[in-house]
Amino acid sequence: MAIDPSNPYAAPTAPVADVPPEAEAGRFVPGGRAVPSGNGWQWIVQGFALFQASPWIWIVNLVILLGIMLVLAVLPIVGNVALNLLYPVFGAGLMLGCRALAQGEPLEIAHLFAGFKDKTGDLVMIGVLYLVGMLAIAFVTALFAGLGMVSLLFSARGMGSVNPTALLLALLVMAALMIPLLMAVWFAPALVVFHDVKPLDAMRQSFQGCLKNIVPFLVYGVIGLVIGILATIPIGLGWLVWGPTVVASIYVSYRDIFLESA
Repeated sequence: MAIDPSNPYAAPTAPVADVPPEAEAGRFVPGGRAVPSGNGWQWIVQGFALFQASPWIWIVNLVILLGIMLVLAVLPIVGNVALNLLYPVFGAGLMLGCRALAQGEPLEIAHLFAGFKDKTGDLVMIGVLYLVGMLAIAFVTALFAGLGMVSLLFSARGMGSVNPTALLLALLVMAALMIPLLMAVWFAPALVVFHDVKPLDAMRQSFQGCLKNIVPFLVYGVIGLVIGILATIPIGLGWLVWGPTVVASIYVSYRDIFLESA
């Protein structure tokens, strides 16, 4: 804060440029807040608006990311592990790109890799915790389904030997456990990169934010499912638009739930 010496009665000034962008936009709400159910649709609308702001760069980033995923998927075991560990890093970079667009700045290809420049360790740790959660879910699911479910996962020939009841039970258990895990990682990269929240706490707050907004997420999920099906019909080309829109909608919903107007 500074005072003009030529006019001591003037109001003091402060270097506004030094204020963090998120602080200007609103106050951070740890654990998030509940928002109206109709906001689930608005997340999609506003996410699409962010896509429209720079559609070609969005598509290029998506193609690059898919290429990286395909290369890693070819590598046995190591590739799948790397995919899980790096997902939050790429996700954080795209969140930074969304913030740039929201502030009127251009989206760049470099944003896809921005998560490797800062807080990379914390972002990778989210991937580690997610991978541990996936392994735990696989173990619990196997207990319910028995070895028949394992044979189904690794060989199509084992499908006939699987007990339908055991398979149904395994799928229900897997879904029941996967949903909380997805809730925990949904906003975690954004919380780490924007607010320096530690990985485990970021996952906890992400879960809380999702839990407080079950109805908006139900609206978001149903509409998103319909749009996803429609995007798949023209040989999947619709995902060139819908994929970036989903990413941008995560940023929009993060701001809606975790930032409160000052």
